[in-house]
Amino acid sequence: MIVKNEEDVIGRCLESVKDIADEIIIVDTGSTDRTKEIVSQYTDKIFDFEWIDDFSKARNFSFSKATKDYILWLDADDVILEQDYQKFMELKKNIDINVDIYRMKYNCRLDKQGNPIVVENRERLLKREKNYQWISPIHEVITLEGIIRNVDIAITHKKEKIKDLNRNIDILEKMINNGEKLDDRQNFVYGRELFFLQKYEKARDVYEQFVQNNKKQYNEKRWLLYPAILELSDCYKYLGDREQCLECLFSILKYEIPRPECCCKIGSVFLEKKEYEIAKFWFETALQNNEKLRENVNIDYNEFIPYLNLCVCYFWLGDMKKSNEYNEMAGKIKPNDETYLKNRCCFSEK
Repeated sequence: MIVKNEEDVIGRCLESVKDIADEIIIVDTGSTDRTKEIVSQYTDKIFDFEWIDDFSKARNFSFSKATKDYILWLDADDVILEQDYQKFMELKKNIDINVDIYRMKYNCRLDKQGNPIVVENRERLLKREKNYQWISPIHEVITLEGIIRNVDIAITHKKEKIKDLNRNIDILEKMINNGEKLDDRQNFVYGRELFFLQKYEKARDVYEQFVQNNKKQYNEKRWLLYPAILELSDCYKYLGDREQCLECLFSILKYEIPRPECCCKIGSVFLEKKEYEIAKFWFETALQNNEKLRENVNIDYNEFIPYLNLCVCYFWLGDMKKSNEYNEMAGKIKPNDETYLKNRCCFSEK
């Protein structure tokens, strides 16, 4: 692990992994809180690394200190939950030493009830002798080579606080100012970081350029282009340009069947325009093209969001029975959701 000022979460993380790992290696990049003190209760392998605005260099330094057959990496606000702990121990007992990389699920975004709504697959357990190296100063990755196996074990990201919002953008803009050419993935990340900072005009320009440069290779770069176009549409939405927002969303349909998130975003625009029949069509289409098996997809767009929005559509179309039915379908998925409960109260009064 590489850490800095993680006193609020580091103990929780290490407690969840202490019986899995045969050694725990912590690389500290400049903590000024109790992080090291807490870590020292779990390991004496604590190393300092001077921060140089490069996550890959820090992670490679941490990997260089490993001595066991496989390396597991985590962030401080990750945890291994009980059900996944049991699966991990079973994997450890029966590990196939021919496998170079084990990929695991990453519950990277949770709803208010703690249920995963965005799940990725990440390389998590790597054979040390292969000497895998992290690349890219920000949103670092490992080139996937060798024998790779996916396993049904999840790492859960439980963020407790918002960290320095400008950290990532500062690193990327430092690279740009130093004359470094961003690769496709870094350009996408640059647009996303601007979007998260609500710099919608600048994010729009970065995404527009990125999409224009790569759209002829859509099939090869779908994993970047699809989310880039979705977020470009959101930029236009927040800038008040609904027509350009729709142009972006409909451009995706040139390349693939309507996916739920795209359908819901189209439906939302028509809902804002009070064109309820058209909005209803798109939310129903989202339900027909369920994406439960895809990775890195917000699963709320598969059923929950369409159900809630169809409740609204049918309400304004005057069909209270249908509206209530869709609200109850949403409630079966998330019985404690505030919007569902508010709608239910409204229907009870009526």
